[in-house]
Amino acid sequence: MLRKVAVIALDPVAAFELGVLCEVFGTDRTADGFPSYRFDVCTVDGRPVRSRSGFQVVPQADLGPTEDADLVAVPAHYDGSPIPEPVLDALRRAHERGAYLLSVCSGAFVLGAAGLLDGRECTTHWKYADQLAERYPRARVRCDELYVQDGKLLTGAGTAAGIDACLHLVRQEHGSAVATKLARRMVVPPHRDGGQSQYIEAPIPRTPEAPTLAPVLGWLIGHLDQNLTVDELAARSHMAPRTFARRFRAETGTTPHDWLTNQRLLLARRLLEETELGVDAVATRAGFGDAATMRHHFTRRVGTTPHAYRTLFRERV
Repeated sequence: MLRKVAVIALDPVAAFELGVLCEVFGTDRTADGFPSYRFDVCTVDGRPVRSRSGFQVVPQADLGPTEDADLVAVPAHYDGSPIPEPVLDALRRAHERGAYLLSVCSGAFVLGAAGLLDGRECTTHWKYADQLAERYPRARVRCDELYVQDGKLLTGAGTAAGIDACLHLVRQEHGSAVATKLARRMVVPPHRDGGQSQYIEAPIPRTPEAPTLAPVLGWLIGHLDQNLTVDELAARSHMAPRTFARRFRAETGTTPHDWLTNQRLLLARRLLEETELGVDAVATRAGFGDAATMRHHFTRRVGTTPHAYRTLFRERV
């Protein structure tokens, strides 16, 4: 269970990315039923470091808390300077004893400098993806992903994707109910579909004849149990099917089918955690039609079966 979190702040540290980690793991919300963490912001010598915004960050400790932390996280850091050897050693020791390691944005370069990306799938901000692949050629850089998990190593893409990576870890450790509740508190989506390309490519211009898809996406969330086709969704949006499909990818970064599948999985996970419904009933309520179809998607995208997921997370909840 995730209980101890240590964040390594290197000089200069990115304030937003550090703030993401502080918001998710360093804010005490136990009075509202959220998990509690021992949370430490660490620097190599326990002294303050500069932020990229010009102010100083005063840590709580040196690298000591990294020795028994369940999660060691690294905010964005890419100024080309060598990483202090004690930091690299601390990351390697955390990896060897089985702790989670998480980087936000260009923090992936710190994990790479420690040799922890070799042979691993990872990501970083699209602006730095080619540089990461060139500097660490044994890393398998997936430049379009918002975050990537390879074993206990998680890497997030640029800035706000750190929130996605953190919520993914909270969902994995504490269940989707806790992650969704936390996302609601932070006023962010519990799960964003698509990859970084949706933030790089120029979106299709919106006109009065082709407005945002927000209304139809909101409608879909409440009707996931229905068997819906692209043609039907396009008609609801008053668009031709091909125009609808293009606009859907432009606004969400993924296809209607993948978006629906991910939303149905989120609903199925919540139902498995919070209700006594059988797997067949969950499959129907979530829009998969039958248990075999839901099991197929669960195994591919969640990495386990619905029954095993329920056993694990009902115990944790």
